[in-house]
Amino acid sequence: MAARDGALTGLHDPAPTADLLVQIFDPVGRPRGTGFAADPEGTLVTSHEAVDGAARLLVRAGDAVTEVTGAAITPLPRLGLALLHTRGLGGPRPLPVAAHRAVGRGAYVRIAAGGWREARVLGTTTVTYTASDGPRLLDGALELALGTAGTDALRPGGGAAGGPVLDAETGAVLGVLGTTLHTAHRTAGFALPLTGADGPLAALLARNAATVPAYGADLNLAGAARLTAAASAPRVP
Repeated sequence: MAARDGALTGLHDPAPTADLLVQIFDPVGRPRGTGFAADPEGTLVTSHEAVDGAARLLVRAGDAVTEVTGAAITPLPRLGLALLHTRGLGGPRPLPVAAHRAVGRGAYVRIAAGGWREARVLGTTTVTYTASDGPRLLDGALELALGTAGTDALRPGGGAAGGPVLDAETGAVLGVLGTTLHTAHRTAGFALPLTGADGPLAALLARNAATVPAYGADLNLAGAARLTAAASAPRVP
């Protein structure tokens, strides 16, 4: 691939592939949502609605299925997010997170909703998320505009909750899809940001920056280290 924003050729391809996602089910196989890995240890990020009220979940990546229970489920309802701690899943490939960058109005993104789709960011807003313990307001949600098929794919219960929103240029995660988020002026879709976190999510984002390379506008520690190593490698005629 061609170099972009200073990244060296071949080090990163922002085009999403099937090995980036996991599917989350309840114990009898009904879809609860989608997730993605954020570190090499198999820590998954998803939406809170995908785990709300669940004591046991099944996570599938390709042909591998693992059970997640108890303390391996970390709900973060005030962020609308959740973490799942897996072992031995064999994937998926971790995604870099753009944890320190605002998303501009009009930016194009890729979303995982019934396949990979293109969407456009309309701006940010405050949304209402109603969990099993009651409603709460979540700030900074991304408003997304997308076609009719994409809007249908974001219906509650369709399995898209928790899917990543990727920057179209860098491939870094800008947000996490929610299908039960709403405002008085409901738009096509919403995604929750991964910025301003503390506690378990902040620790995960620090590991992400140190271990999962991102480039261009989302250059992180791992990306800088890989660029430096590639630039200093001896050239062989």
